[in-house]
Amino acid sequence: MVQGTASSVGKSTLVTGLCRIFAQEGWRVAPFKAQNMALNSYVTKSGGEIGRAQAVQAEAAGVEPTVEMNPILLKPEGHARSQVIVMGRPLATLEARAYYRDRSGLRDTVEQALTRLREEYDLIIIEGAGSPVELNLVNRDLVNMQVARLAEAPVLLVGDIDRGGIFASLLGTLMLLPPADQARVKGLIVNKFRGDLTLWQKGEQILAERSGVPVLGTIPMFNDICIAEEDSVALDDGTRYAVRDRWNTTSDMLDVVVVRLPYLSNYDEFDALAAEPRVRLHFIASSSEYPNQPDLVILPGTKNTLSDLGWLWRQGLAQQIRQWAQKGSAVLGICGGYQMLGERLSDFVGAEAEAGTVEPGLNLLPVATFFEPISQKVTVQCQAQVDVSAMRGLFAHLQGQRFRAYQIHLGRTVAAEKNSEDGTCAFQTDTTGNDGWLSTDGWCAGCYLHGLFENDTFRQGIVAALAGRRSTQLLVPERVSFDRQVEYDKLADLLRKHVDMYRLKALCNL
Repeated sequence: MVQGTASSVGKSTLVTGLCRIFAQEGWRVAPFKAQNMALNSYVTKSGGEIGRAQAVQAEAAGVEPTVEMNPILLKPEGHARSQVIVMGRPLATLEARAYYRDRSGLRDTVEQALTRLREEYDLIIIEGAGSPVELNLVNRDLVNMQVARLAEAPVLLVGDIDRGGIFASLLGTLMLLPPADQARVKGLIVNKFRGDLTLWQKGEQILAERSGVPVLGTIPMFNDICIAEEDSVALDDGTRYAVRDRWNTTSDMLDVVVVRLPYLSNYDEFDALAAEPRVRLHFIASSSEYPNQPDLVILPGTKNTLSDLGWLWRQGLAQQIRQWAQKGSAVLGICGGYQMLGERLSDFVGAEAEAGTVEPGLNLLPVATFFEPISQKVTVQCQAQVDVSAMRGLFAHLQGQRFRAYQIHLGRTVAAEKNSEDGTCAFQTDTTGNDGWLSTDGWCAGCYLHGLFENDTFRQGIVAALAGRRSTQLLVPERVSFDRQVEYDKLADLLRKHVDMYRLKALCNL
């Protein structure tokens, strides 16, 4: 089991790499995280919703993600409220106090999910959450030492040296653990090291001597391996898309702006777009962060559409997006972003706001959204293609192409008026039929389809459409295939180089 001294120390990435290593060596391996709090999520083949990190880890292991790998998912909707998803299905939206008050049944859910995985796989690599020594929450633990005891699993403790205080964080965590749980910690991992590793050898010795636990590796900081993030912390600290976020005025680049919404979800779907050699990706939270005219503006998915829509107007970004569109920028809304592009959003059931709330959208598409109870939440994988009436503008190069995608949304979006002069349906899917809308001129679109940019033909078609629209000469975009499997192999190679895999395998009795 991999636990950490805090959130965002690299637990998820380490588990991903270990899943890849053991899978490469012939073991049937699966990830497991009892409870995850994240806005980035994934839809399994059965239509269940789990944390994106566990789907990534399963993908690295070469197995199909299932709801057992993340039996409890909490998706924040406010500072103290989350949508609670159990075994892939939304249970309720609860305040933190109500959630912690009675979780007795959830312990059984966690145990049953873990048991099923252990029956099917040779090796389960378990991920903890946050820190195992949040002393005010220890008695309510569902994800750290409680699971280690249940699984009788040895524990690796990971610390982030880049944020400073590595000795205090690792040694302090061990000191605060009860003796029985201290004994479960069999190895330490120092993560995100910068500089000369030879100068850190003394540090490893000190940690081992003071703790009585061996340091199994020091993993260097890297920015050349693209693994989907569990949450948006990497955007907050500037470590994601660090190079491509810098705007410039060179005419041989396409500038794509993605709005950094407070409840932004599933933004890893833009990793492939960021990898395009002719694209410069900018995540912005205010209009001052990008003063130029972008080629494309993307309003991404969000867990709280109405809250983020209000924020968009207050920030002046809604007005700015409308101005950019009027001056010729293409606009694409995905999921909650699609809902925002419409004329109005109505919540008569209290799904996201007080019942009866009606808010104006950006009025760039002639559609309206009606929110529905969480029991009607849509979670489905699908195959999609551009509607035959929508082969223009952004979608001009996508004729005859089929794309893998998925939907995670609450609410129903309908055309305000059936008027062909206002545009047409954007996509057809094999599960939900009509999806999305495309403006008459073809340069403003919205849909509920996540994951489109991970399809090479879709991404390259959009880039070609944007490039062809330029008044200045733009070099023909180089075609790049985006393959996360290559990234998993690179991560596995890095871990093999810097982690004592011999001792790690001995801990797992392999």
